[in-house]
Amino acid sequence: MNKAENKTAKKTGIALIVFSGDFERVHYALVTASAAAATNRPATLFFTHQATRALLEKDSNGTPGWHGLGGQDDRKAMEIDAEYIKRGIAGFEELLTASNDLGVTFMVCEMGLRAIDLEDAPRRADIAIKTGGMVSFLSETNENGRIIFI
Repeated sequence: MNKAENKTAKKTGIALIVFSGDFERVHYALVTASAAAATNRPATLFFTHQATRALLEKDSNGTPGWHGLGGQDDRKAMEIDAEYIKRGIAGFEELLTASNDLGVTFMVCEMGLRAIDLEDAPRRADIAIKTGGMVSFLSETNENGRIIFI
């Protein structure tokens, strides 16, 4: 492929299955999706099991659902997030908003929600979240794209 063809070639998208409930992994899934979208690559995030907490609405105390994610070293999600921000790394809310603004597709797995008894938990209203299963996810992903499991 020559340079002219390369510039006009459609970029292959990515789809990330976000399974882990570790804050660091969910954070990096958002980093990956927002970077893909910023470079004009379609990106889909499919949240399941413990990772679905990232898309939950604030509770009655005003605590975002993602605070329920665990840290790999037993620190709380909000502590890790504050440390990241202090070091000049985009925080969770910033990445979530940027991903949404850049057109990343957010999906949440019905089975994953049911598995951890969160099927009736309210989801964030500021993010367009599609609900579905693995068939829906695979139907929406580009057949030539990459699927990454986190």
